[in-house]
Amino acid sequence: MAELPRCRRATWADVDRWADRVAEAIRARAAIPETIVGLTRGGWVPARLLCDRLGVTRMVSLRAQHWGITATPTGAAELTEGLSGPVRDQGVLVVDDITDTGESLRLAVDHVRAQGPRTLASATFLHISHARFVPDFYAEMIPRQAWAWIVFPWNYWEDLRTLAAKAAEIAPGLSAVQRTLRARCGLAVSRADLAEVARTVPLGTPSARAAAPPGRRRRSA
Repeated sequence: MAELPRCRRATWADVDRWADRVAEAIRARAAIPETIVGLTRGGWVPARLLCDRLGVTRMVSLRAQHWGITATPTGAAELTEGLSGPVRDQGVLVVDDITDTGESLRLAVDHVRAQGPRTLASATFLHISHARFVPDFYAEMIPRQAWAWIVFPWNYWEDLRTLAAKAAEIAPGLSAVQRTLRARCGLAVSRADLAEVARTVPLGTPSARAAAPPGRRRRSA
């Protein structure tokens, strides 16, 4: 049977609050960097928000793959794209959205350190207490026993496609998938959103495509 995690859907209001907290902690420690490194893809939006709040104008990227549909074949974190710009002799902050195992952020920090920055720190919006790497700054710690898959606004549709496909393995059809996601994941999803997903992911019902005509993008209110 398909495995489905408990989920917590983050809102843009949550994101703004986390960004404010991390930025304030960085300012309090007088640790404003000259360059922010955003881990793509999850850390790109948090990195940009911190640039805005801290007045940092230089942002570069570094790509790590681990979770979700971008998971590596072995399940281990890997760096798949190097830094998009130099950081030597710079004050650098490496940013991701969450430390779950912490392996992606650890790899990223080690990689950046090898490039010769003057100072180096790391930040995430969320930190899971059992992660093997603790960032220098984070907005919220989630205890191990309260772990849930965080559905961030910037990867809502990607996560929904993955979760809905797994739910359809348990019970196909829009209504059945909707009930399964609510019961197993704690995730309330509208039929309109599931109909949109069904345009590209088979959910086991011919009527799913008819519910979302081509060319119309249907979203929940």
